[in-house]
Amino acid sequence: MKIYSWNVNGIRAAYRNGFLTWLKKTKPDILCLQETKAQTEDFPEEILDLNDYYFYHSPAKKKGYSGTAIFSKIKPKQVIHKIGIKKFDDEGRFLFIDFGKFQILNTYFPHSQRELKRIDYKLEFNKAYLNFIKKHESKFLILTGDFNYAHTELDLTNPKQNKKNAGFTPDERKMGDTLAKRDWIDTYRHFNPNKQQYTWWSYRFNARKRNMGWRIDYFFLKQKYLKKIKSVKIHDKDLGSDHCPISLELT
Repeated sequence: MKIYSWNVNGIRAAYRNGFLTWLKKTKPDILCLQETKAQTEDFPEEILDLNDYYFYHSPAKKKGYSGTAIFSKIKPKQVIHKIGIKKFDDEGRFLFIDFGKFQILNTYFPHSQRELKRIDYKLEFNKAYLNFIKKHESKFLILTGDFNYAHTELDLTNPKQNKKNAGFTPDERKMGDTLAKRDWIDTYRHFNPNKQQYTWWSYRFNARKRNMGWRIDYFFLKQKYLKKIKSVKIHDKDLGSDHCPISLELT
């Protein structure tokens, strides 16, 4: 079972940048996307016509903004598009799928923005998210998506310069601490305790070529399910977005 997650920074842009070629080569069983930036009817027809996958999309009300999607070779028993709070649901940041034997929660967390203009919104979203997963964590639940924060100094290139900046403030990093206290394991860091590898790079300053980035995309599992993991990887050579895909392979 190969599960991929990727913030595509616009599905139409990703399509122009070779998304379908990547998909046909990679052949994930389940693919979680964030920041689709499109209404469902605006997806390229070739993507909507993929016969191998069931397709689910949670778009934002605002056109060209946010949005999450899942492609799955397995038909789910239940799909939930809303967390139950209008101001979050209107931004299409949340897509939960229950397959019976396991569940996946695909999430695009808010960015707290320059001068932290949206940090209160983001911290409220974090609380709502934690409340939701508490209701479902008795089953095998996989958390994934763009969490829009780097947890430790190992997870970004310039930690000292970013301690007051969006994505690395103490309040945002507490999300990682809270998840850990609740027995949620950052799977990549568990198997790579000292490795410095990133999932997002700014388009500015030639950051990707210089590998000056952040690790803000994650897979989390409960401790008791770690034995099911065959591999967890960051595919930082795969292009097409300012993020790269991450993958979780289960036995």
